[in-house]
Amino acid sequence: MFLDYFRKDIGIDLGTANSLVYIKDRGIILNEPSLTAVNNKTGQILAIGEEAKKMVGRAPAHISIIRPLINGVISDFEITKELFRHFLKKVDNNRFFNYSRVVIGVPTNLTEVERKSVEDAALLAGAARAYLVEEPVAAALGARLPVDEPTASMIVDMGGGTTEIAVISMGGVVISQSLKIAGDKLNDDIIKFVRDEFKLMIGEPTAEELKMKIGSAIAMDEKLELPIRGRDMATGLPREVVVKGGHIRMAINRSLRSVVEAIKETIEKAPPELVGDILKNGVFLCGGGSLLKGMSNLIQREIAVEATVVDDALTCVVRGAGIITDDIDKHSRFLAGSLKPMEINI
Repeated sequence: MFLDYFRKDIGIDLGTANSLVYIKDRGIILNEPSLTAVNNKTGQILAIGEEAKKMVGRAPAHISIIRPLINGVISDFEITKELFRHFLKKVDNNRFFNYSRVVIGVPTNLTEVERKSVEDAALLAGAARAYLVEEPVAAALGARLPVDEPTASMIVDMGGGTTEIAVISMGGVVISQSLKIAGDKLNDDIIKFVRDEFKLMIGEPTAEELKMKIGSAIAMDEKLELPIRGRDMATGLPREVVVKGGHIRMAINRSLRSVVEAIKETIEKAPPELVGDILKNGVFLCGGGSLLKGMSNLIQREIAVEATVVDDALTCVVRGAGIITDDIDKHSRFLAGSLKPMEINI
């Protein structure tokens, strides 16, 4: 077929914090922050991804650093469209003609209108066809769980904006829950704690550093601490304090408890036959939040079911979308929705 020569099949994990892109036969070729830098005076997009991240906290007043997605939902359609266009250019910048089919991971709780917005943004950015796959399904595929078999696979995808909890069996989601408690919320918790405890103002990058370097879900034998700098709330001047791991654990404890309770609720609402499978197979964790020290131990302790962080936890969703792109027709049963191709004049 003529179009086959030009076609690019692309998998996209459109995350609140980071976006990843997979190309058929090439694998993951892009992993960048879902950020754009915009000139407020002209509306011009100055930078996207890593270049925009470098400007966080350092840009002048007339430049805004925008995340076009909040909790997995498009909050700025035009910026999201430009983000997709950026991805498509990265994939194939030199061709005079482009025919791209994209498979995009989305949260389970999106409304039909919100799903349509994702599809429209991809199509208007230049994709010829847009498909959606629910993130837990993509994550389970990427983790190589037996999603097609008549047995339960429970996946917990802790991303930047949302935590997706789902029980999957025979190719579909049996029961799911989507929480607006994830990596970004933990960062907010840390910022508020440091403000209240130390009377120090810090930004999101510092909170992220604290979380990743000394944060933990449970008490650790290793005594961790990290010196940080921020703005003294009383004087407005720079000040340094030493933050301990126990501080971070206290800061994020309530949010982590909410995640654990949601996992419990999901198991309680699952069909009895599948609960036995979960007890046998365990719970599988992925996403950036799963890499928090002791996260799997906390879940295992609280729900009395084995919890395992999957290999390459950060890339499960995009690898699952990639598996679908490898043969879209064969894997169409996993798709949550699609649109017909746009008219293309040849």
